[in-house]
Amino acid sequence: MDYSRIALFIVLAIALGLILIMNRDTIPPKLKRPMAISALVMIIVAFVLVIYSFLA
Repeated sequence: MDYSRIALFIVLAIALGLILIMNRDTIPPKLKRPMAISALVMIIVAFVLVIYSFLA
């Protein structure tokens, strides 16, 4: 398994979540909910990948 790709995905998912939190006032209201849901899904997947990499 290529852990460098997993590490990159984890970093990017967390960075996307932080960017959305820091810039929540400048994001158009129509895009807030879909972007927040996609960031949340990416962060959950990143957390699952971290747990999987510890167990594998």
